[in-house]
Amino acid sequence: MGSSKVLHSPKNSHFTNVSTALLLLAPLLASLHTTVAQIGVCYGRVGSNLPQPGEVVALFNQNNIRRMRLYDPHQPALDALRGTDIELMLDVPNDQLRSVASSQGAADAWVRDNVVGYAAAGVRFRYITVGNEVDPADGRFAPFLFGAIQNIQTALNDVGLGDRVKASTAFKFDVMGNAFPPSDGSFNQQYRSLLDSILPFLRNNNSPMMLNLYPFFSYRDNPGNNPGQIRLDYATFTGPPGLVSDPPLSYSNLFDAMLDATYSALEKKEMGSLNIVVSETGWSSAGGGDATTVDNARAYNYNLVQHVKVGTPKRTGPIETYIFAMFDEGDKEPELEKHFGLFSPDRQPKYPMNFN
Repeated sequence: MGSSKVLHSPKNSHFTNVSTALLLLAPLLASLHTTVAQIGVCYGRVGSNLPQPGEVVALFNQNNIRRMRLYDPHQPALDALRGTDIELMLDVPNDQLRSVASSQGAADAWVRDNVVGYAAAGVRFRYITVGNEVDPADGRFAPFLFGAIQNIQTALNDVGLGDRVKASTAFKFDVMGNAFPPSDGSFNQQYRSLLDSILPFLRNNNSPMMLNLYPFFSYRDNPGNNPGQIRLDYATFTGPPGLVSDPPLSYSNLFDAMLDATYSALEKKEMGSLNIVVSETGWSSAGGGDATTVDNARAYNYNLVQHVKVGTPKRTGPIETYIFAMFDEGDKEPELEKHFGLFSPDRQPKYPMNFN
């Protein structure tokens, strides 16, 4: 999940029958992409006491959560999503990148096994997130990332889903080299080899850039009211207008500043037409010192839902955003990673929320 780093201050025929069905479904799928700022929630499963997938999907519906991110093609969860109105962001896990990058046939098989049949049965796929927070220095995954994205998108195109289901990858905020002030945002040079291939591909395929964005980690690492520090109200959407000046714009919250810094970095690479989807954001409620309280988590997440309806100072309009996470996940480490849930494993909300 998120990074602690921020530089901020205040084609093939082997799908035949199902492919035909999917082509007939295309008008329905097209109706799913709207301009409304629908909030999604990430459904992580790193815990031994979590509800069954059917119960989870019911909880999404009960709370009017219309989008879900699922970190792997977990069959029971995909089965539970059949015929629902929940739109799905589905990950290709990092440990499968090498396989799907190895050949188009391998990527075709992944899409056939994990997308095609489910889409025909009413699962509403929105994105395939190919890899999560891949470090450019990690030789296990980085050399295969771009090839995997290409092959998955080609597989989606070949079964008639490519116009509506887009392949991308989720970057952590370490992708940014400089982020303050937002207008000076630029990418980390260590990511250049990945970005120089991936960003043009995303633009040419009408796919968004995905960004895991956590003001929480910035505040946790550098809290305070002095110059160069992060104020709590700035991190939780409760600060006064104009708290941080970047003429001609000003910022009342860190989320906007981080997002606009990334848009500035895209513009510097002549990629300003790309849209950014916030593929993860959230706030831990325990296990990390003074920053991790239920009150802080509620303030951030509650205000986030309201805020993303209107956009940032640089980019007005709804911001597609996915809150991390649905549940506390007791098998994660370190301790603070266990407590990002909006709900406890017993399905009780940790604090009141109003989704969408």
